[in-house]
Amino acid sequence: MGTTAYERVLSVAVSALHERDPERLWPLLAAELPVLCGGDALIYKLDNWNESEGTLGLSPGVTAEFVALGDEDAALLRAGYPFARHYADRPDRAPVTAGRVAGRSWPGSQTARLLDDLLDVDHVLGIPLPQSTTPVTGCMVYRSGRDFTDDELRLAEQLQPLLAAVEQQRQLLRRLDAPSEEAADVALTPRETTVLLLLGDALTALSIGRRLGISERTVHKHIANIYRKLGTHDRVSTVLRAQRLGLIPGAPAARP
Repeated sequence: MGTTAYERVLSVAVSALHERDPERLWPLLAAELPVLCGGDALIYKLDNWNESEGTLGLSPGVTAEFVALGDEDAALLRAGYPFARHYADRPDRAPVTAGRVAGRSWPGSQTARLLDDLLDVDHVLGIPLPQSTTPVTGCMVYRSGRDFTDDELRLAEQLQPLLAAVEQQRQLLRRLDAPSEEAADVALTPRETTVLLLLGDALTALSIGRRLGISERTVHKHIANIYRKLGTHDRVSTVLRAQRLGLIPGAPAARP
């Protein structure tokens, strides 16, 4: 990964860690991933790659092209051809292109023709979340001209841990109940909120550090700040108070 690409990835990671709205995390990624992977546009789908359900998320600048899509065309894009079947048949989650999966049948497929008409693109790179099993979830990057190179596939694979971390952050934030006024006064930072959620899952400081990619010492500093802000002195009382305030799932939030 070159210096410029590394700096862009680091910037995205920092922005994601400081974002408190879970619904803004993937749009943030969608704005940067096509550029990082050498693509022109991106679709992400965080539920199963199938044609019958699920919402498509789009990179900026291509939304207008999708507004007028009929149900049949939208179903084609939701299906994630040819990646859904490819990943469903194997545990490997390495990024791969449509051309390498479908071979000569890709250019003549309905999906390829639709993408050509819609976005004037010829090639697709599938990047599943690395730990997704069933359903397979992730994103697809599109480009015109030549297919994605081996170097670009390796870069996409290096980006997979970032995608997984952002999705984990999104799910953690969505688990939060609406905080009470008292909870709002606690004023935890986004990182402290994440650490608190993982404390609620009974993870050790060492496990939290590994999950978040930070040192155990840094985790203990976050825990100390959480104790101070919540007025507690141990893990059990901290989790119970956080649940009462509605900061983490569990006991119902206190009523004003």
